[in-house]
Amino acid sequence: MSRPKPRRRATPQAFRAGKPPRMTVLGGIARLLALLPLLWGAGFLWFSLALPGPAPLDRRTDAVIVLTGGEGRLKRGLAVLEAGAARRMLVSGVGRQTTRKQLAAAAGLRVARLARTDLGYEAVDTRSNAEETARWMTQNSFRSLRLVTSAGHMRRARLELARVLPAGIMVVPDAVPVEPRAPGIAWEYSKYLLRRLALLTGSD
Repeated sequence: MSRPKPRRRATPQAFRAGKPPRMTVLGGIARLLALLPLLWGAGFLWFSLALPGPAPLDRRTDAVIVLTGGEGRLKRGLAVLEAGAARRMLVSGVGRQTTRKQLAAAAGLRVARLARTDLGYEAVDTRSNAEETARWMTQNSFRSLRLVTSAGHMRRARLELARVLPAGIMVVPDAVPVEPRAPGIAWEYSKYLLRRLALLTGSD
């Protein structure tokens, strides 16, 4: 009488090999979700440590573009004009009812200082800032611009400009130095990532 063959003991490898495909996919998704905060944190560290600064006033461009929404931007644009570093200025994103006189008063300036300044009333966000800037640059046949906005906003503003500016136009970033606050910088970084992802995936 023949002896029965001994049963093989299941090994951990055998159990892993026998996992249903659904469990394997769910495990991969779980690992990816756990990795996302680390990737976001590493990117945020780079973003916050590499904030751009002001450009030197001896660097000349045809135009200076000021995006409304932050302290010190208009005064920086005027400093560029008055230093002879640009020929004309566009202030993009001005409220539709705001006059040149009101804008000067709000900034504590003499209205005469805005003589070489155009006010853009069409923009309501960074995307439309870029579109308004592109139209204005084309209308004036300008080939270079100095972009004035806050340090945290600069990368997203440049991303939008690159999308709509005619080829060959030079952009000089000129960030207004402000005290960086972590929540504000984190919000700007997140908006930059989302916009970049939208452009990469074609969901613009």
